[in-house]
Amino acid sequence: MFDVKRLLEEVTRQEERLSALCVQLDPAAVPLEHAACVYEAFARMEKLAAGARLRLAARVEESDHWRRTGHRTAADWLAHAAGTTAGAAHAELATSVHLAQLPATNDALRRGDLSTAQATAVADAAAADPTAEGRLLAEAATSSLRELRDDCARVKAAADPDADARYERIHRSRSVRWFSDHEGAWNLHARGPADLGARVVAALRPLIDDAFTSARTEGRHEPEAAYAFDALVALASHSTDGSRRREKYLALLRVDVEALRRGAVEADEYCELTGIGPVPVRVARDLLGEAVMELVVTRGRDVASVVHLGRGPTAAQKIALLWSQPTCSRQGCDQLWTHAEVDHRVPWADTHRTELPGLDRLCRHDHRLKTNDNWALVAGTGKRAMVPPGHPDHPDNSGRDPP
Repeated sequence: MFDVKRLLEEVTRQEERLSALCVQLDPAAVPLEHAACVYEAFARMEKLAAGARLRLAARVEESDHWRRTGHRTAADWLAHAAGTTAGAAHAELATSVHLAQLPATNDALRRGDLSTAQATAVADAAAADPTAEGRLLAEAATSSLRELRDDCARVKAAADPDADARYERIHRSRSVRWFSDHEGAWNLHARGPADLGARVVAALRPLIDDAFTSARTEGRHEPEAAYAFDALVALASHSTDGSRRREKYLALLRVDVEALRRGAVEADEYCELTGIGPVPVRVARDLLGEAVMELVVTRGRDVASVVHLGRGPTAAQKIALLWSQPTCSRQGCDQLWTHAEVDHRVPWADTHRTELPGLDRLCRHDHRLKTNDNWALVAGTGKRAMVPPGHPDHPDNSGRDPP
């Protein structure tokens, strides 16, 4: 009989030992001749732990724990627990489901032979063609991740009996996403049918060549990827007839007026395009001169004291709320203001007043949790935890009314 208690005790014990080892590790004290060896040992441990996590993901989905903790999907819970993106968690969950039919890949994960990225690629392809599993696992041991992914894509394409259906499936899931990375740089990710992607590349290619020629004329030598970015900006800055068009930044510029006057951001001041990322004050000044956008400044119109008798906030209150709460008010939720709904902390039916300090922003999922399942944000303002009914911090159980 499986001893659950013993397993949990052993997992806890090993976690504590690894934690102690990581705390004690002083990279500067590791002799140079042993640094690579120690690094490889930690890489193997990471693969082993990631493999165990990958194999458990489908079981977590079956447990329904994610639903009881108020997450949209099992993948959202996995992303929260592992500190990854929702996209990575979705791929991890799909891989975990595939593993039930892929014993060789499962064994490779047990041994720590595969990284999460390798396992995801192999499992995805082997699920479509199980006969390719052994070859792909052998390739994973010698090839780069990019080469492995390319081969896995070929395996999937060859195994698909209906290429047209696959094309339509990819077309339906087409997407463009942009986000800011840890350095504040803007990133763009696009996915769609290959032929439509080729049209984008074809449109960019002459502009890339132009950027290359201009750089050489000016004595600059940069990677082609840099010229491709310049080409993308040039493409976005011209209309289909070739004439330059006026840029419209459909974003909220959040900037402290003192920073705008000073020319630089200090301390906790803001200067950013919400949902895109921080920008220098110089860029903000340029945008204000040529762009169409909503502008919020900390010393602009005082809307905090405005009392509106209607159910919904005024336009000024909405803009001020975007400044203070650009994402969902639930702690850990990063849904942007474009996907959030304004929520009265105290029901409007009880007060018949709409005041800025009494408003929160909830994404559609969390708003449904509040409306349909009586979840609630804990007392306070700004980003904070959201708890289910029965939780001691739920406003209904705290012995006091929410602020």
